Formats: sequence, C-alpha cells, structure tokens
Amino acid sequence: MAKLWQGVTEGVTSKVADDFNSSISFDSRMFREDISGSVAHAKMLAKCGIISEDEKNEIIAGLFGILEDLESGTLRIDPDCEDIHMFVEQVLTERIGDSGKRLHTARSRNDQVALDLRLYLRSEIDSLTEMIKRAADTLVKKAEEYKTAVMPGYTHLQRAQPILFSHHLLAYCMMLLRDADRLSDCRKRLNVSPIGCCALAGTTYGTDRRYEAELLGFSDVCRNSMDGVSDRDFALELLSNISIIMTHLSRFCEELILWSSWEFRFAELSDNFTTGSSIMPQKKNPDMAELIRGKTGRVFGDLTTLLTVLKGLPLAYNKDMQEDKEAVFDAVDTVKACLNVFIPMICEMKARPDNMLRAAQTGFINATDLADYLVRKGMPFRSAYKIAGQAVAKCQTQGCVLETLPLEEYKVLSELFDSDLYADIDLKNCVEKRISDGGTSLKSVEEQIAYVKEKLSDIKEDNI
Repeated sequence: MAKLWQGVTEGVTSKVADDFNSSISFDSRMFREDISGSVAHAKMLAKCGIISEDEKNEIIAGLFGILEDLESGTLRIDPDCEDIHMFVEQVLTERIGDSGKRLHTARSRNDQVALDLRLYLRSEIDSLTEMIKRAADTLVKKAEEYKTAVMPGYTHLQRAQPILFSHHLLAYCMMLLRDADRLSDCRKRLNVSPIGCCALAGTTYGTDRRYEAELLGFSDVCRNSMDGVSDRDFALELLSNISIIMTHLSRFCEELILWSSWEFRFAELSDNFTTGSSIMPQKKNPDMAELIRGKTGRVFGDLTTLLTVLKGLPLAYNKDMQEDKEAVFDAVDTVKACLNVFIPMICEMKARPDNMLRAAQTGFINATDLADYLVRKGMPFRSAYKIAGQAVAKCQTQGCVLETLPLEEYKVLSELFDSDLYADIDLKNCVEKRISDGGTSLKSVEEQIAYVKEKLSDIKEDNI
C-alpha cells in the first residue's frame, strides 16, 4: 500500500518495518477526536480563504460520513494503515477525491497527533473527575451511616488513640477532593491547542489558529510551535495525577484487606466483591481490593515509561513520542477500571462497630487522655506521661484495662487521681474531647461531612 507521505522516497517499507512503525492498533481509539479536529481545520481553512466553501462542505460531509460508518460498524479500521490520522485522510480522499487531499494544508501529523491526544485526554479527565466525585460521595455516605462508631486509630499499625470510623473514612474523602482539584488543574494546562504549529516551525499560510482552537473548545493556543508539537507535559501531569489517585485507592484497599481479615473483623466485604478458595471452603478473599492494590504498580510503570521516553529527546518531534499513547491509555483505562469496582465495593461494605469498639477497649488507647487528666490537675506533661505508662504496665500485669483498674491502684501512682478519672478516660468521651478543627469529635466529623458535600457540589457538571 502506498503511503500518503510518499515523495522523496517510493513510500515502500518492509512488512516488518511497517508493523513496528504502526500505531493504529492503539491510536485508533482517537478516531472521533481526529475527525472533530479535521472538521474544525476545514472550517478554519475556508474562513481564511485557503480552500473554498464548496470544498469545506464536501470535506465536512465526507468526515461525518466516515464517523457515522465507523460508529455503526459499516466501516472498519484498516490495520494495515500506519495510524488513525492516515486512515481517516485516506478514506476521505477515496470518497471525495481532490478535496480530501486539501484537508492537510497548513498542518502536519505532528500537530495533529498532539491535538488528538489533548482532545482525547480532556474527555477522559472529565470522565475521571466524575468517577472521583462518585467515589468521594460513596465514602461520605458511608461515613454518615457509621457516624458514631468508635474504633482504634493507628500509628505504625499499633493502636494509638480512639477515633470515629467516620473520621477515618473522611480522611480518604479529603484525598479524593485533592485528586479532583489536581485533575482540574491538569485540564486547564492541557486545554491549549497545538494545531497550526505544523511540523515544528508553523506555516506560510495565513491561518487563524485561535478560531480553530475556539471551535474545538480550547482556551488558548500553544505560543511556541516547537513546544506545541513536542510537549507532552500534559500527559506526564495526568499520569502523575493518576498515580496519586491509585496510591490513595491502594492505601484504602490495604486497610480494607486488613479490616476484613479475621484478625481485625472491622468490616465485611460483599460477596459481589470477594472470591472463594479452590481448596479451602471457609475462605472469603478480598481479591478486588488486592487487584486495585496490585494495579497501582502498573500505573506507576506507565508514568516511568513516559518520563523515560521524554528525558533525552531533543526538540522537536521524534518518533519516540509515539510511545506516549500506550502508557497514558493504559493508565487511564486502569484507574477507571479500578474506580468502577471501588465505588460499588465501598457502597456494599458493612462495618462492624462492635468489633471496632472491642479492639479500642483493649488497646490502652486512652493512655494519652489519662496523662492529660493529670496535666489538668497541674502535673507537667512529661511526668504525667510516665505515670500513665506505669498505669498501663499495672493493667497488663493484672489483666485489666485502664477503665477497670481500681482507684486505689491509681492512688499509689499519684494522689492527684480521683474517681472523676473514669469519665475522663471513657472511650466515647475521649473521642468527644478532640475538639480541635479537623479532629475526631462528632461535631468535627459533622463539619467535615458538610465540607466534603459542599466541595462535591462545587464540581460543576459543565466541568465534568
């Protein structure tokens, strides 16, 4: 098959080289963006008098015909074509003749590729933002469902202080809100049109890049033509953002895996999102959570791939940049697949407040509150800290907890102890005393829930 770039050469390459060079197996997913970009380009060429109105109309009708045929399945993408851009142009030329050959005036595949990728990823960012919004909404609803459940909070995976389960869930809501913010920022920098940069130096034709950009919904045009065709910062930024999203999903899934184990039993995952063992009938494995955790490394690899591709490239376009698409497509597909499972998995998750409270009661996680009790009685914190530790040691020796250690035992440690200490170290009171902004008291949690809901409502539908 003759190549559209046939000129100084005969346009004939070996089958091995063709297969190696081809990108249509993966860039064909951008056929809608390629056609949209070409429609806008035809309109711009006609507006500037570079092609006639009749040629413009013929080109646009031909492009819409190709789009309709591709979407209906009447037309199949030819795997022997080099890329989606060449395929669309080739079919257009076959259908409408010389008018189709005029479409590529004042553009190059270099700026066309960059345009299609920006258009495609802009749409994917909108889809991802909507999914992040739904994930955060699912978590905040779960926080409301278990708003008063007390659990042990952990540091170093050791029981540390009592918290509300809702407070723990809301921490992930805050992460997801930041993820949505990062996607929004990335979208702003991505939403700049490269079309008209041509191969690298611009064009000799009197084009109107801003008109074409406006037709395609861009907020600006690339200000340097070399940068326009060689920039993939927007893809790197999106991959970085996706890697952070996956990190957050992975961290939560790690907690789910722990919580659903027999050692914790803080939560139970729905049968819809667990599997059984082929040999051990009692098993209920959190495979979906484990897969999300595992796929995180795959996305990190996609980011590393693109960083490595770009790190040594001189300006402007190099064929190495064809390697950007598989990495970014895979990362987007992976995080969407993970969110598609994560959201209903959390929605169907059931917490076990009884087990959470039992674990909190046996972990001496009110020891800090015991020390604070003595501080309020006038003792320096470091002295109070030591006495609280001695009280914990007494409990361990006697097989009891701080709430049941007799007052006379406390009196041996300090005369400042009185019977009011028991109310002070009650776990629910310990939680309610965390009154600082962002703390784990019920009032604070309710404020956080309201904050998350407000932020989610601020993610306007016209931005997603």
